[in-house]
Amino acid sequence: MPKVCFILAILFSLPRPSAVTADDHAVWVRTPMAPPEWALLERLLLESHTEACRRFFERYFDSRGYLLCVERWGGDDGPDDAIENCNDWTLLHALGGSDKILEWYNTALEGHFRQYTEARTVDVPMARDGMYYKEFPCSFDWVHNGEGISNFNLLGLSDPGDPTYQKRVRRYAGFYINEDPGAPNYDPRHKIIQSLFNGSRGPVLRPATALDWAGDPIKIDERFAPRHGERNYGQMLEHFQDYTDIVGDHPQNLCATTLALNAYMLTHEEKYKAWLLEYVDAWVERTQKNNGIIPTNIGLDGSIGGATDGKWYGGVYGWSFSVRVPQTGRIDHRNMHHLGLVGFGNAYLLTGDRQYIDVWRDMIRRINGANRVQDGVTMYPRMYGDKGWYAFTPAPYAHGTREIYYWSMDPADLEPLASDGWLAFLQGQAPGYPVQALRADLESLRGKLQAMDRDQTTPDTRLSDDPMIYNPATITSLVYLMLGGLHPGGHGGPLHCRVRYFDPVRRRAGIPPDVGALVTGLTDDETELTLVNLDPVESRDVLLQMGAYGEHQCDEINVNARRTRIGAPVVTVRLAAGCGASIRITTRRYVNQPLLAHPWDRPFEAGTPATK
Repeated sequence: MPKVCFILAILFSLPRPSAVTADDHAVWVRTPMAPPEWALLERLLLESHTEACRRFFERYFDSRGYLLCVERWGGDDGPDDAIENCNDWTLLHALGGSDKILEWYNTALEGHFRQYTEARTVDVPMARDGMYYKEFPCSFDWVHNGEGISNFNLLGLSDPGDPTYQKRVRRYAGFYINEDPGAPNYDPRHKIIQSLFNGSRGPVLRPATALDWAGDPIKIDERFAPRHGERNYGQMLEHFQDYTDIVGDHPQNLCATTLALNAYMLTHEEKYKAWLLEYVDAWVERTQKNNGIIPTNIGLDGSIGGATDGKWYGGVYGWSFSVRVPQTGRIDHRNMHHLGLVGFGNAYLLTGDRQYIDVWRDMIRRINGANRVQDGVTMYPRMYGDKGWYAFTPAPYAHGTREIYYWSMDPADLEPLASDGWLAFLQGQAPGYPVQALRADLESLRGKLQAMDRDQTTPDTRLSDDPMIYNPATITSLVYLMLGGLHPGGHGGPLHCRVRYFDPVRRRAGIPPDVGALVTGLTDDETELTLVNLDPVESRDVLLQMGAYGEHQCDEINVNARRTRIGAPVVTVRLAAGCGASIRITTRRYVNQPLLAHPWDRPFEAGTPATK
């Protein structure tokens, strides 16, 4: 904080002429700007993560990167949870977090692959030769596969040139485009992933057992406190007793398309794009055939409901998947069809074709159209079974509404959304939101570390998901405010955002030191943001990229009424010491093929403006 206070005092006292200029290589900003509170809080939040992540890493990982826990297989506390303890660390670095954070994550990742390749089950058949095979889950569902790979899928934002990363990206995609004969997950004839359980050893084409899901027997009493609430192993088995119908395809398998997306953005080899669109298009067709509702089982013969007695709503995590919670006796509704939205978003990122938005928007309308009035209250369904729609609640069905609005920027898609501080801010209705959100995140980070200091678990009393609640990475507000983006979520999706930042001096992803960024407005064809250099002595260069992967185009940048033509996905903004400006960018969205390469490695010149 002393440095922040020093900056504040200096910048208020230094007069400079107001000017914005453009030369052959950059748009210059020379307008003095007193440090906004949001910018000081943003920098503090970014920089506080370094020490916080160090303390977390040293507490729960050893020098090899192994998580200090009891390794288990299963849906409660399995391998995916182990690496989820570093959730958001890769994205934190891509925002501008310390290089040390990326180093710690990479150490944890390498340790994770070794640890869970060595870890074996005794009773669960599919993991007896290792829970990981070829550095990937041997075979499990994408609720869990997606959770475990979500951070890896964002690693290319920071280091796409790493040879080991590149090999893994190709290998993982190969499991689903049938390049690995040991992993025949995909049936190209019927355009299906053949089972809910799939991975590096291929699909499991038999009914699952509770053992497959719960993992080997374990004594819980007086040793563990499972975060799913089971009090003994018997309850763990009971939790999964109805998780049997896994044969055939399910929408959650669309999360696997991010593997092909990464491979395409890395290599631009057409085979990855072709497979992704073929598979998503097959789901579009199935949804349209099923009266606009995405089915949750596709049989091995390609028919809707083909592995669940013709019921389009059948299967584990299907529309009718309501199960009893053993420790409470209540019924829990676990329809996970909405994970399929990841695949529709991937197809939209590649094509800009709004059919992928339209099909999901239409489904939302159809579901909400099945509402009924109960005691004067309109109720909306969540589930569908043998007797039709059920699990009615007062709130409209809304899975995907925010994403659809973000992708379409159609004001009509904004109407169904519930009140939201960030969206209200973008609409000019909540000017205090950035400061409030950043202050709340700083308090959350502090609270997590305090709770970690009180954690009494030891490596032999700790399950893989126990440390997760102490993970200090707190970045959702930074994604909203800095990038004008959506948090990718926890099931392996890519980053969707309006802008990204690169430091051309240090040649790395992320906003340069002492620079604050705030996206203040988004429309279909414009992006408004404020950039400020908090350093009172040195200028700062920022590479401003349109979209997470350069998928958008900057046609023109307007700073203080001075317009500069760009005509590229990237523009260089040079901020004089202590200066800042509000910037309006004319943006064409989803017109470029996305690339993982950083701006200096791309085939276009970044930010060579020609002033009007």
